[in-house]
Amino acid sequence: MHLFLVYTILGLVTGSVYGIAASGLVLTYTTSGIFNFAQGAMAMLAAFTYWQFRFGWNWPAPLALFVVIVVLAPLVGAILYGGIMRGLRETAEVTKIVVTIGIMLGLIALAQWIWNPVAPRTDQLFFGENAKFQIFGVYVTDHEAIALGCGVLIAVGIRLLFTSTRTGVAMRAVVDSPALLQLNGGRPERLAAFSWALGAALAALAGILITPISGGTLDVHVLTLLVLDSIAAAMFGRLRSIWWTFGGALFLGLASTYILGYFPATWSWASDFRIALPMIVLFVVLLVLPHERLRGAILLVVVLALEQIMGSADMGTLTVGITYAIIALSLTLLTGYAGEINLAPVSFGAIATIIVFHLGLSGTGSSQRITLWGIVLGIAVTAVVGGLIALPALRLRGLYLALATLAFGVFVSDMIIADISPHILPIFHVHFSIFPNGALQVPPPKVGPVDLNSAKTFLTVSTVIFVLVGVGLIALRRSNYGRRLTAMKDSPAAAATLGQNLVKLKLSVFMLSAAIAGLGGILLSAESGSVNANTFIIFVSLALVMLTVVGGIGNVAGALMGGVLAGAAFQALTSTFQNLSVDHGGGGFWSVMANLSLVAPALIGVSLGRSPSGAVPDIVASYRPLWQVKWVLALGVAAELVAYLLVLTNVMGNWWLVLATAAIAIVTPAIGRAVRPDAFRTSPTVVTELPHALGQRGRRTRAMEGVPAVESVADARS
Repeated sequence: MHLFLVYTILGLVTGSVYGIAASGLVLTYTTSGIFNFAQGAMAMLAAFTYWQFRFGWNWPAPLALFVVIVVLAPLVGAILYGGIMRGLRETAEVTKIVVTIGIMLGLIALAQWIWNPVAPRTDQLFFGENAKFQIFGVYVTDHEAIALGCGVLIAVGIRLLFTSTRTGVAMRAVVDSPALLQLNGGRPERLAAFSWALGAALAALAGILITPISGGTLDVHVLTLLVLDSIAAAMFGRLRSIWWTFGGALFLGLASTYILGYFPATWSWASDFRIALPMIVLFVVLLVLPHERLRGAILLVVVLALEQIMGSADMGTLTVGITYAIIALSLTLLTGYAGEINLAPVSFGAIATIIVFHLGLSGTGSSQRITLWGIVLGIAVTAVVGGLIALPALRLRGLYLALATLAFGVFVSDMIIADISPHILPIFHVHFSIFPNGALQVPPPKVGPVDLNSAKTFLTVSTVIFVLVGVGLIALRRSNYGRRLTAMKDSPAAAATLGQNLVKLKLSVFMLSAAIAGLGGILLSAESGSVNANTFIIFVSLALVMLTVVGGIGNVAGALMGGVLAGAAFQALTSTFQNLSVDHGGGGFWSVMANLSLVAPALIGVSLGRSPSGAVPDIVASYRPLWQVKWVLALGVAAELVAYLLVLTNVMGNWWLVLATAAIAIVTPAIGRAVRPDAFRTSPTVVTELPHALGQRGRRTRAMEGVPAVESVADARS
């Protein structure tokens, strides 16, 4: 019982600090609509500043706390809102995310610049380790009591602020309709600035409180990530409810300490599981909280979970798949949104790689890296090349445009990549070759403090880039520009009649698509380390296009599916079957399976006629009825978590997780259909679009036959 009380009190204290940080996230999101990814970095910077005042310059603790929490932190929060966040209110979601991530990286770099990362620094408990008292025979330090009390008081205070004061009600109205609030006498900008100032103060308080509790050592990255764990607590409250947020924080704190206290010492993975617990909980919460803005976060959490059970080689394979998915996003924009066909997306990646290799590297030997300038230059040049390719193809559509891009891809393979012999530049008299010796050695990128040298970091960053680009494309599709692309796709003649400049529209979308493909190509080459002509051969582009169309060319998930299939899944299957064939003496069943896996992409492409819209929309539609039987969906999620834990504990291997996931994916809808067959009944398919060839004559003919013309889905349903 004594041990239980010890871990319970410690869990409540830790959860209270999580609750303080999460309350700041909820506060800023509720009033500004911006999710502050820099919350952890702000807490870290406050902890370092407090250490400097308290132990570096020997200020009294009350004065140091007052200056950091009451003066500096709110000032930083207000400046961030007034100088940066205020202009983001009407911007796309991806812009808001990127800006706060940029602030986070900037604060990390600032802290490392001011405080030497090598020098050790240790924070201490308020009033020292001897300042403690007993509760039920358990010693509790004054610092821990203060942390617990602050958490409860802040939760109650923010709840009362939102529900019982005019200011709180106005703060909630800021994000919904600032103009309406202003018409009623409110000052939305002042209220939003106040919320950011208060959110920064809460982050500072959380950073100062958590440091001594977690061991006292000040580390830039550890502190930033520690407070970022509060994101899971904020999601408990759906970024709205303070009570649910604080309850989720207490749950996380208690769960982490109970794992520490009650998991057997022989479980070597327990410590890693405890660290990963907030992200696992976040993943589960996101599954039961479907929201369009959070789907990218689900992908990122899944990748972070897979990193815990994958070796470096497996992570490298998955990274290649993600980089192909980034290239496939260029097809989502160009073909899915604008209706323009590109059969050579990987060739644009080759152009960007060549630019980076010749102009964007820094350092020598093992310390050589791709610079930020190199990445930007490679993307810019690729966008220009995309525009040049678009110019002669402006009058082409359909098959003719496809053939034009195919010609460009073959030209890149046969002329540019094949140029391995040195030439003498006539003006500079310098020996130069585009693809020296037939291979390019491409090092990993390094941008500021982020070095992609490790497999885990490369996979995480690549996934983040895919999520950001994907969210950006979704926002673009809903913008005025996206609607113009849709109009051009549906009817170029009608779009031109309505005043659209199709030349500029085609040129811009080709350039943007090429830039995305160039970014993916740079990451693909950096992950591969060494690229040759086979990396960018035209057949690689054709396979990627086919698999992206199979996944669903018009949506981001289809690009993810196509990229992972093209870059990782089939290669992994073929390699596995080949290894099994060798282990069993060669030939036989496993050899046949290896050959079938080589043919599988073609078979999938041939089967596209059965589902022209792609596999992803069909998969989503088949799982949507499960939301009406949530307990079955929860059962499937629980089974998947059990399978993951069995792999994490080395009870079974990674391939068993793949098989278990496939089985769960098949069985879960079957159980739902058996329990609630009415939820899975679908109405007969209604033809919602007449062939263009019928035109008005076809409509009149059908009307004369007594069949009403169907103009839209809405008409069909009515």
